Amino acid sequence: MSQDQIFVLASGSPRRVELLEQAGASPDRLLPTNVDETPLKSEHPRSLARRLSRVKAETGWEHLRDSDAHHNAFVLAADTVVSVGRLCLPKPDLLDEASQCLRLLSGRNHKVHTGLCLITPKGKIRQRVVESRVRFKRLTSEEMKAYLATGEWRDKAGGYAIQGLAGTFVVRLVGSYSNVVGLPIYETVSLLGGEGYNVHARWPRVTA
Repeated sequence: MSQDQIFVLASGSPRRVELLEQAGASPDRLLPTNVDETPLKSEHPRSLARRLSRVKAETGWEHLRDSDAHHNAFVLAADTVVSVGRLCLPKPDLLDEASQCLRLLSGRNHKVHTGLCLITPKGKIRQRVVESRVRFKRLTSEEMKAYLATGEWRDKAGGYAIQGLAGTFVVRLVGSYSNVVGLPIYETVSLLGGEGYNVHARWPRVTA
């Protein structure tokens, strides 16, 4: 990897940072973005994830435009959408919103879409959307009340974090686990590598 290459994550999510570190691809810089995540009228969850990831990547790219890093930066953004049917669930800040999410997810299948958008140093835009399917057990009132009391749901897509206590609710998962956490690792590394970013250059090496 050229020493000039810079990897920028257009997000402040600690979960995404941890997943990238796990893959040996720690970002050089974080550029949290603040965009309106309200779905458009009749917008499909997959389309929403794709659109928002692109908006976030382009917003991050614009922040770099006046810096020297702009010419060497790979800017990656992601957005995760949890849906029941065509209904996109929020990232709740309020208890009532989180409670409604749990009631919708209880005993049902739902989908998790994560949109990925990468902008290369030459300004090329590459996108992917990854889908996972998850089924929750039927939750009792006591389980819902206990989970809501933890506050773990706050600002999580669909009102839960699979890597946390809500993992005990999952009966079945089809697809990428890391996608449900917030960043599909295999697809992310493939996207970066396909555009010339050498993820392996930062992997630790054992000297003989």
